[in-house]
Amino acid sequence: MSSLGTSKGILEIAKFGVYVTVPIILMYTFANNPSNLRKFMGHRSYIEYPPEAEKPPSPEELREMAREMARKRNSS
Repeated sequence: MSSLGTSKGILEIAKFGVYVTVPIILMYTFANNPSNLRKFMGHRSYIEYPPEAEKPPSPEELREMAREMARKRNSS
């Protein structure tokens, strides 16, 4: 007889069986029938991109803006 006792041993075996069989059943369900996976994931939008914002100025535009600011500072 186990040190856990008969009823606890049976419970541990049942829990282990559930822990092993549930992932196997889920994997079999979705891996062998991709339409199930599409049906399950199709109702959720996991990635939502924000609306596109204005693009930052190019390096040449930044240099020109810096030159204009320097000219204004020097002329004042």
